Amino acid sequence: MQNELAKDYNLRSLLRFTLPTITMLIFVATYTIVDGIFVSRCIGTDALSAINIVFPLINIMIGVGIMLGTGGSAIIARKLGEGNVEGARRSFTLIAIFATVLGLIISGTCYTFITPLCRFLGANDALMPYCVKYGEILMSLYFVAVIQVLFQTLFVTAGKPHIGLWLNAVSGIANIFFDYLFIVVMDMGIAGAAWGTASSFLIGGFFPLWYFSKPRANLYFVKPNWDGKVILDSILNGSSEMVTSAAMAVTTFLFNLTMMKTLGQNGVAAITIILYAQFLFSAAYMGFANGAAPIFSFIFGNQDARRMKKMFKMCVQIILVSSVAVSVFSFFMATPTIKIFTPKNTAAYQIALHGYHIFAWNFLFAGINIFTSSFFTALSNGKMSAIISFLRTFLFVIVCIVLLPHIFGINGIWLAIPIAEGLTAILAISLLFIGNKQYHYF
Repeated sequence: MQNELAKDYNLRSLLRFTLPTITMLIFVATYTIVDGIFVSRCIGTDALSAINIVFPLINIMIGVGIMLGTGGSAIIARKLGEGNVEGARRSFTLIAIFATVLGLIISGTCYTFITPLCRFLGANDALMPYCVKYGEILMSLYFVAVIQVLFQTLFVTAGKPHIGLWLNAVSGIANIFFDYLFIVVMDMGIAGAAWGTASSFLIGGFFPLWYFSKPRANLYFVKPNWDGKVILDSILNGSSEMVTSAAMAVTTFLFNLTMMKTLGQNGVAAITIILYAQFLFSAAYMGFANGAAPIFSFIFGNQDARRMKKMFKMCVQIILVSSVAVSVFSFFMATPTIKIFTPKNTAAYQIALHGYHIFAWNFLFAGINIFTSSFFTALSNGKMSAIISFLRTFLFVIVCIVLLPHIFGINGIWLAIPIAEGLTAILAISLLFIGNKQYHYF
């Protein structure tokens, strides 16, 4: 069976290979946004704010899946590149089992302590009923989302990115259908939003378990051997992605607290809308980086210096061009994007529109940061990847959120992400020059 990762890609074939992953993550972002639109329009902006209060818990669950998916993918693809196919299959199976068990533990813990967790995350008395109801339902089943996110990357590693794309398309369409059914038709309120989301990732989570139970691809489930080093290396390699998700959880928490303190529930609703928009426009970068990563891992395992340099050059060209294009496009989409969530005559709309025109400058720098972090993960250099992710999504953002409002007032909140991304871009480019001494990709 031909291994897709072994091809000598040109610009066109690389874009064709990564397109399913790009499209998949854009679909995921779109479906998440549609979920927010149903909640905002049919239940109210208080319910939308409540979802953002619970969102840090969701970030942690997603982070576990991304961490083990990207970190494990680097190990699996490297073994495939070395010709150790059976070892790759055993690692693939072990990582899937470990992710499922860890997801169950975290999901059960969050469900048990959902009320104090919501209070800690900033829910006031008005938002608390929405937060608890939404969190209870989602956390009871969210371990399946860990599996779904895990296999978004592993489908690419298995050389089957199109299956991952179609699976996410089906899951997303199911999400929209069940949102409409439970929220609009059955009038279940915030519980309907939770069940709509849960129903969709049940589809996306269980299908890969069935698919890989038989040898339909290069990778499939076999009898695993316990290998603590594989698990530890997966965690370390993917630590930057976990850092990113955990940092997003913390920064969302800080944004919510700051907005609740300065602008109240309308401020929380406004930042929620803008974070939805950020997720959508960043999804293209994440999709391309995740799609290209297994190829880099394979080339690294195969020790092919010529292909490494060729791939790196093509990826940098794509990132630079797309960064400008996405930035320009995002400014044109500001008004229609915000108007979808809330009418123009609302306070939340006015706050969000003002903030968006400042916030959107981050897209100019986000692409190179996301790609560089994913690139080092693919080369099994979790340390460099984690440094980029930690500073980009945690330290720089927190410092900016704390300091900038004292200098620029409310505009300082909106400036936090663009300045953090700009500082990270300087760091990421510096680390690429440092890493070239070891990996020779220039």
